[in-house]
Amino acid sequence: MNIPNTVTADPVSADTSGDATAVGVHPVAPAKARVEGRAAAFLITTLVLAVLSFQLNASMITPALPHIGEFFGATPEAVAQVQSMFFLAGAIAGPVIGRWSDFIGRKTALLLVLGIMGAGTVLCVVAPSLPLLVAGRFMQGVSSAIFALSYILLNENLPARLFGTSVGIIAAINGGVGGVDGYFGGLMAETLGFQSIFVAVLVLAVIAAVCVIKVVPGGRPETATGRMDWWGAGSLSVFLVFITYFVTTGSSAGWTAPTTLALLAGSVASFTAFWLIEKRRSTPLVAVHHLRSRQVWPVIATTVLTLAGIFAIINFTVVLLSQDKTGGFGLSASVSALLFLTPAALIGVFAAPLAGWIADRRGWIKTVRVGTLASLACAIVAALFADNQILVLVAIASLGIFYNGFFLTSINGLSVLLSPKEAPAALASINGASFGIGASLGVVVVAPFAGLGTAEGYSTALWISVGITVLAFVVSLFIAAPKGEKL
Repeated sequence: MNIPNTVTADPVSADTSGDATAVGVHPVAPAKARVEGRAAAFLITTLVLAVLSFQLNASMITPALPHIGEFFGATPEAVAQVQSMFFLAGAIAGPVIGRWSDFIGRKTALLLVLGIMGAGTVLCVVAPSLPLLVAGRFMQGVSSAIFALSYILLNENLPARLFGTSVGIIAAINGGVGGVDGYFGGLMAETLGFQSIFVAVLVLAVIAAVCVIKVVPGGRPETATGRMDWWGAGSLSVFLVFITYFVTTGSSAGWTAPTTLALLAGSVASFTAFWLIEKRRSTPLVAVHHLRSRQVWPVIATTVLTLAGIFAIINFTVVLLSQDKTGGFGLSASVSALLFLTPAALIGVFAAPLAGWIADRRGWIKTVRVGTLASLACAIVAALFADNQILVLVAIASLGIFYNGFFLTSINGLSVLLSPKEAPAALASINGASFGIGASLGVVVVAPFAGLGTAEGYSTALWISVGITVLAFVVSLFIAAPKGEKL
């Protein structure tokens, strides 16, 4: 079998941080455990169903939020918790369950998160009050861990030559189902009630669980030793809660408000506690020396910064710009979504698998840097010609190739390939949590300027995103390549 040199069974990596044997491309799986042909297709299809059960939970409910508020007689601020608690649970569950899967097995972890999500979905269907609906949404958010688990399963069970393309298929779903999932969510809420969305998701989750039972290999990874670090998981979870609320509160209450500063202090204290705990654990959630290595921190930082820069452009600034009748293009909400959101999502569906195929053959580092640099170029075009609807549209559509396709695929692949060999799920899981942090950070940074509703404000917001993306590209230059991959 011809295995490309971007994935190797040699656990020694090109780390330049002084611990050359600690982090690297760990063995994907014994040759006898890899699947090809029809078995590989069944595995990929099963994981697609599993991640869809999460993604539809995230995207289809957004247009239904006004209907939820009307049904319960709740304010927009209260209804916002339906989404915020969902994503907060995802940020916490990803690193915890991802790492726990090193000890209980990927199949067991997948069934666990699908089970919790299913129970939460049932609660959402029958919830008599908004607080119970929010509780159900928090339980549903745990399913965010499915993405990291899927990437790891692909690495452990598929031949290396199929890894990149399969990662691209999963990454393509991260942007939604070609942009039509939100439309159908709104349609179902209007005609059948918002509960119908949860019923549809529950059916999909049950089908996914049955497929996982029948298709996904069981057993515990051979590379993981020791036991789960629950102290580290707890302290990291507390940090993620603090940092999430710090970012969101800073934009609403002000960055120097007492509440914001208290949350910042809590973030620093909880991360310090996490750091000290990890230094003393025999089997840490992720070892401190790994956090300092070029295989770990640049991946996380590149994810946070790129999401902060590009996500804010696509999903916030351009949305406001396109619908503003005085300082923007004056489009309706539906036309704005059709022109500026749908094309990038549709293009990403096809670009992501192609990007994975290219990464397997040309190198993961090159692909992530090309994706980041090309996304930066698109952001510059949007900022330079913020008053030109056609050029902004072209720039955003191009991000479907370079951001939704190249960047998201390659950064997710690298998070698996560069994870510590004794903790194969650690980096992929933590990197997954970084997506939400980066997206929130980008929006709150540009919101004061885009919210002005002026041409100058939109231009300033876009240039801020450009600056953040420049930092993302610079940080990407520090990522150490997997063993055997030449730059």
